[in-house]
Amino acid sequence: MALRHAVLAALLDGELSGYQLAKAFDMGVANFWHALPQQLYTELSRLERDGMVAGREVVQDARPNKRLFRVTDAGQAELERFASAAAKPSFIRDDLLVKVQAADSVSTGPLIEQLTERAEFAEAKTALFEALLLKMRDGLGEDEFLKYGERIGPYLTCRRGLEFERGNRDWCRRTAQVLRERAHTSEASRVRS
Repeated sequence: MALRHAVLAALLDGELSGYQLAKAFDMGVANFWHALPQQLYTELSRLERDGMVAGREVVQDARPNKRLFRVTDAGQAELERFASAAAKPSFIRDDLLVKVQAADSVSTGPLIEQLTERAEFAEAKTALFEALLLKMRDGLGEDEFLKYGERIGPYLTCRRGLEFERGNRDWCRRTAQVLRERAHTSEASRVRS
């Protein structure tokens, strides 16, 4: 997948400025695609040059003018082509997992701290995703929303982000606990010797 596909998908909800697109990425797209604001602006320019998005200038009185972008028919066709192509499996590439892999040969104190921090981060993201999902449903129950909601794609990807962060949180907590218990057991056995 290229950044262009994530940008096109984010613009399906309507016209967005570059700033609004960056916010949309922070809130909904970041759980499956990370991009810096500069990358988004560069990609918007490329997409406009390639005819996949159309931009228009909006004159503002008290602020600088802004450009709003929307998906064109060519952009919609590109998304259709992308959605029809075979999906590649995803792979985990995470420094923290390498550190845990080496847990038997390194000091686990800093590792436990990092796991605890990651669990806290995942907990905060979990709360964010839960609030986002609630807002998207706008008073509907999940089953009802999934049957009758207007746009379920963003909801389903947000659900995936929620499950991903819950899994991260739970794994980090459990792993930190195992390392704490092993350190305690190891210390107790040294004291007895």
